[in-house]
Amino acid sequence: MSMTDLLSAEDIKKALGAFAAAESFDHRKFFQMVGLKKKSADDVKKVFEILDKDKSGFIEEEELGAILKGFSADARDLSATETKTLLAAGDKDGDGKIGVDEFSTLVAES
Repeated sequence: MSMTDLLSAEDIKKALGAFAAAESFDHRKFFQMVGLKKKSADDVKKVFEILDKDKSGFIEEEELGAILKGFSADARDLSATETKTLLAAGDKDGDGKIGVDEFSTLVAES
Protein backbone atom coordinates (compact mmCIF):
# COMPACT_ATOMS: atom_id res chain seq x y z
CA MET A 1 0.00 0.00 0.00
CA SER A 2 1.23 3.50 -0.79
CA MET A 3 0.28 6.87 0.60
CA THR A 4 -1.57 7.76 -2.62
CA ASP A 5 -3.88 4.77 -2.05
CA LEU A 6 -5.15 6.66 1.01
CA LEU A 7 -4.58 10.34 0.24
CA SER A 8 -4.85 12.49 -2.89
CA ALA A 9 -1.55 12.85 -4.77
CA GLU A 10 -2.49 16.49 -5.44
CA ASP A 11 -3.09 17.19 -1.73
CA ILE A 12 0.24 15.56 -0.84
CA LYS A 13 2.07 17.64 -3.45
CA LYS A 14 0.48 20.89 -2.21
CA ALA A 15 1.23 20.11 1.44
CA LEU A 16 4.86 19.18 0.75
CA GLY A 17 5.26 22.37 -1.30
CA ALA A 18 3.88 24.46 1.55
CA PHE A 19 6.53 23.09 3.92
CA ALA A 20 9.47 22.82 1.51
CA ALA A 21 11.50 25.47 3.35
CA ALA A 22 13.64 24.38 6.29
CA GLU A 23 12.11 25.08 9.71
CA SER A 24 8.64 25.59 8.19
CA PHE A 25 7.01 22.26 9.15
CA ASP A 26 3.78 22.46 11.15
CA HIS A 27 2.27 19.01 11.70
CA ARG A 28 -1.23 20.39 12.36
CA LYS A 29 -1.39 22.26 9.06
CA PHE A 30 0.36 19.44 7.21
CA PHE A 31 -2.09 16.76 8.40
CA GLN A 32 -5.00 19.02 7.42
CA MET A 33 -3.53 19.83 3.99
CA VAL A 34 -2.87 16.19 3.03
CA GLY A 35 -6.43 15.32 4.07
CA LEU A 36 -5.41 13.02 6.92
CA LYS A 37 -7.60 14.85 9.42
CA LYS A 38 -10.71 13.87 7.41
CA LYS A 39 -9.81 10.18 7.19
CA SER A 40 -11.31 7.34 9.21
CA ALA A 41 -9.48 5.93 12.22
CA ASP A 42 -8.68 2.86 10.12
CA ASP A 43 -7.11 4.96 7.34
CA VAL A 44 -5.08 6.95 9.89
CA LYS A 45 -3.78 3.62 11.21
CA LYS A 46 -2.81 2.58 7.66
CA VAL A 47 -0.89 5.84 7.21
CA PHE A 48 0.88 5.15 10.53
CA GLU A 49 1.87 1.69 9.25
CA ILE A 50 3.37 3.23 6.11
CA LEU A 51 5.36 5.73 8.19
CA ASP A 52 6.56 2.99 10.59
CA LYS A 53 9.36 1.96 8.23
CA ASP A 54 10.90 -0.70 10.50
CA LYS A 55 7.47 -2.14 11.44
CA SER A 56 8.27 -1.84 15.16
CA GLY A 57 4.80 -0.55 16.01
CA PHE A 58 6.28 2.86 16.75
CA ILE A 59 7.54 5.86 14.81
CA GLU A 60 10.91 6.58 16.39
CA GLU A 61 12.82 9.86 16.15
CA GLU A 62 14.79 8.75 13.07
CA GLU A 63 11.57 7.83 11.25
CA LEU A 64 9.99 11.14 12.31
CA GLY A 65 12.89 13.01 10.73
CA ALA A 66 12.02 11.35 7.43
CA ILE A 67 8.23 11.59 7.85
CA LEU A 68 7.76 13.77 4.76
CA LYS A 69 9.55 11.13 2.66
CA GLY A 70 6.78 8.73 3.73
CA PHE A 71 4.41 10.92 1.74
CA SER A 72 6.76 11.43 -1.25
CA ALA A 73 10.23 9.98 -1.83
CA ASP A 74 11.61 13.31 -3.08
CA ALA A 75 10.49 15.28 -0.02
CA ARG A 76 12.99 16.83 2.38
CA ASP A 77 14.00 15.53 5.81
CA LEU A 78 12.83 17.49 8.83
CA SER A 79 15.47 19.46 10.70
CA ALA A 80 16.53 18.26 14.15
CA THR A 81 14.42 21.04 15.70
CA GLU A 82 11.34 20.15 13.64
CA THR A 83 11.77 16.47 14.50
CA LYS A 84 12.04 17.16 18.23
CA THR A 85 8.99 19.46 18.11
CA LEU A 86 6.95 16.77 16.35
CA LEU A 87 8.12 14.11 18.79
CA ALA A 88 7.24 16.32 21.76
CA ALA A 89 3.76 16.95 20.32
CA GLY A 90 3.04 13.28 19.68
CA ASP A 91 4.84 11.40 22.45
CA LYS A 92 2.19 11.54 25.18
CA ASP A 93 3.70 8.84 27.43
CA GLY A 94 7.29 10.15 27.25
CA ASP A 95 8.88 6.95 25.92
CA GLY A 96 10.70 8.75 23.07
CA LYS A 97 8.57 7.35 20.25
CA ILE A 98 5.05 7.63 18.85
CA GLY A 99 2.70 4.65 18.89
CA VAL A 100 -0.39 4.25 16.74
CA ASP A 101 -2.74 5.61 19.42
CA GLU A 102 -0.49 8.63 19.96
CA PHE A 103 -0.34 9.19 16.19
CA SER A 104 -4.13 9.01 15.94
CA THR A 105 -4.42 11.57 18.75
CA LEU A 106 -1.84 13.81 17.06
CA VAL A 107 -3.87 13.74 13.83
CA ALA A 108 -7.18 14.28 15.67
CA GLU A 109 -5.74 17.32 17.47
CA SER A 110 -4.65 18.89 14.16
